[in-house]
Amino acid sequence: MADTSTTPLKRTPLYDIHTGLGGKMVPFAGYDMPVQFEGVKPEHLWTREKAGLFDVSHMGPCFLFLKEGLGTPGAHEKISALLERLVPSDIAALKPGQGRLTVLLNQEGGILDDLIVTRMPDEDLQGMLYIVVNGAVKDQDWALIESELGGEAILQRADDRILVALQGPQAEAVLAPHFPEASDLSFMRCAHIQKDGERFMVSRSGYTGEDGFELLLPNNETGLGIVKALLDDERVKPIGLGARDSLRLEAGLCLYGHDMDATRNPVEADLQWVIQKSRRTRGDFPGAERILKALADGPAQKRVGIQPLERAPAREGTEIEVSGETVGIVTSGGFGPSVEKPVAMGYIRADLAVPGTRIDLMVRGKARPAEVCALPFVKPNYKR
Repeated sequence: MADTSTTPLKRTPLYDIHTGLGGKMVPFAGYDMPVQFEGVKPEHLWTREKAGLFDVSHMGPCFLFLKEGLGTPGAHEKISALLERLVPSDIAALKPGQGRLTVLLNQEGGILDDLIVTRMPDEDLQGMLYIVVNGAVKDQDWALIESELGGEAILQRADDRILVALQGPQAEAVLAPHFPEASDLSFMRCAHIQKDGERFMVSRSGYTGEDGFELLLPNNETGLGIVKALLDDERVKPIGLGARDSLRLEAGLCLYGHDMDATRNPVEADLQWVIQKSRRTRGDFPGAERILKALADGPAQKRVGIQPLERAPAREGTEIEVSGETVGIVTSGGFGPSVEKPVAMGYIRADLAVPGTRIDLMVRGKARPAEVCALPFVKPNYKR
């Protein structure tokens, strides 16, 4: 979970809260972040059973909006057309307050990042999108998006604010006293709440497979007060990066730079569902020729779940063999506390990407038995 660069580490607005709670701090995406508090396993299980609070302020929230014509007819279509030059999803089809996972693509159809794009719910803010990109690549992402704006729109960074995720089956009950509007949201819907002279973005989304919310809060006493009030609730515990990783792995969710990168296209990454039919028909996104060919003919490799058949976890970089031939690689692996066994995902030759296929994981030159399995390992608990 740590990185090893020598650049001075940044701190999120919640740094003092983490250290005050005994968080074990590590470098991650250029920030000093808590990898754990009580321990990865108890934090993981608490989130699955109650509610966990995650600091994700290292990520890249931003607002993309038209310079002129906000709130006018056709404004949403205009801002969508600018972003659709870089992503294969139908942004124009989003309803007010609806969010969608998509991917930034290079000209070969490789994945530069995954991001969530949300259409603002407010009538007077049509022509504005709320976007969250990954922390490790946010500067590159923002530069790429800005390069396509042609002076028509502005990208306003919001990574100086507090961004937290409240995840778990009790998240709604915990959040309701603070933001009653949150209870009305379904999965991937967002509310823009204005009260006491402050603005808050509340999205019913997350990275754990559980029901939950992501909250963009002001970096001031109001925002810090909300975080402290949530942590004061006996149903809530602070959760570090370690459990965030094991939760998303059980949920079969990709981590950028590991389970997808510029060498993989969305079809290989089993993310073809982010390319709506309208965009497939138009074929007007970066790398469309390669991606549409992979959709038609099938990819050479495919991302799959991997179930080690022994107790030892399979780690990232482990080669996959069948009958002595290298056929793939593990991209994420670890122990799954909810399923009480090792879990992994990776890429394998497409003809072998069938649940039940027996494979060998090459650990220190020794073949360890495993099999291909369906994702996710834990059924998602989203409120549809």
